[in-house]
Amino acid sequence: MNLPPFQHRVRDRFLRYVQIDTQSDPESGTVPSTEKQKNLGRLLVEELKSLGVTDAELDEYGYVYATVPATVEHDVPVLCFCAHMDTSPDCSGANVKPIVHRNYDGSPIVLPDDPAQVIDPEQHPDLKKQIGNDIITASGTTLLGADNKSGVAAIMDAVEYWMTHPEVPHGKIHILFTPDEEIGRGVDHVDMDKLGADYGYTIDGEAAGTLEDETFSADAVTIRIRGVSAHPGFAKGKLENAVKIAADILAALPKDRLSPETTEGREGFIHPVSVQGIAEEATIQFIIRDFVTEGLKEKEALLKSIVDEVMARYPNSRAEFIVTEQYRNMKEVLDQHPLVVELAEEAIRRAGLQPVRRSIRGGTDGSRLSFMGLPCPNIFAGEHAFHSKHEWVSVQDMEKSAETIVHLAALWAERTAR
Repeated sequence: MNLPPFQHRVRDRFLRYVQIDTQSDPESGTVPSTEKQKNLGRLLVEELKSLGVTDAELDEYGYVYATVPATVEHDVPVLCFCAHMDTSPDCSGANVKPIVHRNYDGSPIVLPDDPAQVIDPEQHPDLKKQIGNDIITASGTTLLGADNKSGVAAIMDAVEYWMTHPEVPHGKIHILFTPDEEIGRGVDHVDMDKLGADYGYTIDGEAAGTLEDETFSADAVTIRIRGVSAHPGFAKGKLENAVKIAADILAALPKDRLSPETTEGREGFIHPVSVQGIAEEATIQFIIRDFVTEGLKEKEALLKSIVDEVMARYPNSRAEFIVTEQYRNMKEVLDQHPLVVELAEEAIRRAGLQPVRRSIRGGTDGSRLSFMGLPCPNIFAGEHAFHSKHEWVSVQDMEKSAETIVHLAALWAERTAR
C-alpha cells in the first residue's frame, strides 16, 4: 500500500539520546547495572506520552513498556519492536559529542577531539556507499552510542508516524526498550505477560537492508584456579603460583584458529575476556561462541582438556571449570515461524531497499526472547563500528529503518485481513 509521506525526526532524536550516558557495567550486581540508564528511559516515557501513548512506563528494573493501539478491527498478531538503551562498557559513553557530517564526500573522517582517530572508508567499506548522505560520529574520545540508540530513535520515529497517521493499518504494537543488553542481561527481567506480544523484532542491526535471522549460540566459562601460596623467599618446592598457572592455560590456547582474531563467517571461537588473580587464587573468564550447540560443547571440551593438561603439572593446585549458558541461536525458533522473516524482507523492499539476510557473529535481545516464546529476528538500524571511537551511523539509514518498521506493521495487518 502507499503510505502517507514520512516527516522524519530520527536525526534529532538520536542526537538527544546519545548525549545521555547509559553505559552498562558487567561488574555491578544491581538491576539495571547502572542507575543512569533510567535517565534515558524517563526521557523516552515523556516523549511517548507527548505523542499520545498513554500507557508508557519505566519499571523498577529499567525497562520501558508502551502500547500503540491497533487501527484495524480484525485480529492481527501483536508485534513487539525492541531496542536497547545501554551502551557498551568497552569504550567510554560519557560526555558524547555527536557530530553531523552533512553530505558526506567519501573522504576519511578525522575526529576533532583526537585527530589520531580517523574513520577511513578503506577500513570501513560501507562508508563508500554513503556519499551524499549525512553521517553522524562522535568527536574522538568516546563511542557514539549508535548501538543501539539508532534503533531506539528509529522505533520512536515509527511511533510518531503511527500516532499521527491513524489511517495507516496495523494491529496492536508493543514497544520495549531494555537496559543491560551489552552485558548479556537485557531480557533477564522482562515481564512477558505485560509485553503480551506474539512476534517481535529487535532493531539492532548494521547496514541498511540487512535482516538477521541467526545468531551465535553462546556459553560462558569460568576457570577458578586455587594455587599454593608461600613466602617468595622460602618458596622452593612449595609455591604453585595461580597467576602463572592462568598464564600457562592462556599460552596453551590455539594460536592460529578458534579465536576472534582468526575466525570469520560461521566459525566459532574460544575467547578469554578477563584475568584476575594473586599467587594463591586466579580466575579466567571465557566466552565460547558457535552457531550450533554441539560446536559449543566441542570447544568447551577442548578448553577443559587444556586446563587438565596444565593442572597436571601443578599437583597441589586445583581448578574449577564452570559452564554457564548465555543464549542460543534464534534460528532454531525462527525456522518454525517463517512468516516472521518473510514479512520483514518484504517490508525492507517496500522501504525501497534490497533485503540481505545474514547471520550475526554475536547475539541480540532477540536471541533470548525467541526462546522465551517471542520469535524475534533482527532488523537493521544503520549502526557501524560499534563499541569503538570509530562508531558511525547514517541519518538516511535510520530513516529507512523507521520506514521498514511502519511497512512491517502494515504488512501484518494486510496479511491477516485476507
